[in-house]
Amino acid sequence: MTIQYHKSGGYYLPNLVLEDTEVQPVGKYGRMRKRYLKEYRPVLYTNLLTTGKLGLHLAEIDETCEEHMELLTRQMAEQEGVTEALKAANQMEWVRRMNSIRNRAEEIVLHELVYC
Repeated sequence: MTIQYHKSGGYYLPNLVLEDTEVQPVGKYGRMRKRYLKEYRPVLYTNLLTTGKLGLHLAEIDETCEEHMELLTRQMAEQEGVTEALKAANQMEWVRRMNSIRNRAEEIVLHELVYC
């Protein structure tokens, strides 16, 4: 492998060019994963960053987490009998139960996908 250099102000500097990477939108879980990698897995974070795969990794984590949240929430709601009929009959009870379900589902997703 040969490296090309250019002269700038009496110094020879390497011609470094980053690959064009598509900017991926990163949501809540992607940002949480990035923070975790920076603080607790700095070698992995640096490797992903220098190879240009960090954005793709974070976008994949975010998408996977969102899909798991939807699936777990739906399954838990069905299992616990939280239905539209309950929502029509007692809206505050439905909200309480759905918040509980979402919180539990998020704990599972964070443990299994973000903080691993």
